[in-house]
Amino acid sequence: MNDNYINSATPSYPSTRMRRNRLADWSRRLIEESRLSVNDLILPIFITEDTKKSSIESMPGVYRIPITQIAEHVNEAKELGIPAIALFPETNSLLKDELGSEALNEENLICRATNLIKNQVNNIGIITDVALDPYTSHGHDGLLRDNEILNDESLEILCKQAVIQAKAGADMIAPSDMMDGRISAIRKELDKSGFKNTQIMSYAAKFASCFYGPFRNAIGSEINLSKKSKKSYQMDYANSDESLREVSLDISEGADMIMIKPGMPYLDIIYRIKSTFKMPTYAYQVSGEYSMIMAAINNKYLEKNKAIIEPLTCFKRAGADGVLSYFALDAAKLIKKG
Repeated sequence: MNDNYINSATPSYPSTRMRRNRLADWSRRLIEESRLSVNDLILPIFITEDTKKSSIESMPGVYRIPITQIAEHVNEAKELGIPAIALFPETNSLLKDELGSEALNEENLICRATNLIKNQVNNIGIITDVALDPYTSHGHDGLLRDNEILNDESLEILCKQAVIQAKAGADMIAPSDMMDGRISAIRKELDKSGFKNTQIMSYAAKFASCFYGPFRNAIGSEINLSKKSKKSYQMDYANSDESLREVSLDISEGADMIMIKPGMPYLDIIYRIKSTFKMPTYAYQVSGEYSMIMAAINNKYLEKNKAIIEPLTCFKRAGADGVLSYFALDAAKLIKKG
């Protein structure tokens, strides 16, 4: 604090007392700058072919939902007022190959689940992930040759994958692959195929992060990926300016919304992107963030309800318009309770 400011204040009775506005609950609510609502939440869901839901060891409290139960699960989110869900498949290892061919199967798990939800649950958005990592035997998001991820060749498959998902009923396509030029290529292909109103939420600033570990366990790609790195296409977590370039390119290519992933360790990125571009900007509170918080909750280091709401509100404070969170159902219930 400036010494002149301190010296100019009356020692016993300062004219400015910051605590005055904090004394009463009603006053604190009046001056609250950031408020979390159910409308800010997107629920990620893992889907499985299994007949029973299965727990995810690294994500206590999160389950792989059988496709036969998916409509019921999504309906719970809808009844709570959650605007959208994001789907991720646990693909049978026998269906994985070097090319990620199952991504182009119009009857794959994601397509069937999307179609089923669209036909049975009204008024909730369906977001589908465009990337090859759930389908490739090597666990990468694009095609691999001689230890190099092939950018342009991968785009051809990603475009076809996006159109297939749109045909199945996806309302929003969310490319998470981080190939250069994929937003423009997918936008053109969607428009050409009659899906000009299908939105694109671009994972524009997706960092090569250790916080994705539990997610890879959930979809079964961690064994395929093993210790191989995605650093040649996902961003360096030490970089900030680079994220502005990535986002700028995706906006110019036709992205409707922007995603930053991971979330909490990247609040500065969220703030810079929202301040710079004024675009609909979203954060992904990723699996590793969820697992850390749940570990603290289960060990009674943190109080559950507070540990859920505070980080989500921090995303709003940083500038995010919404958050993908595995806590979405719990958060929605807490918000409604007031």
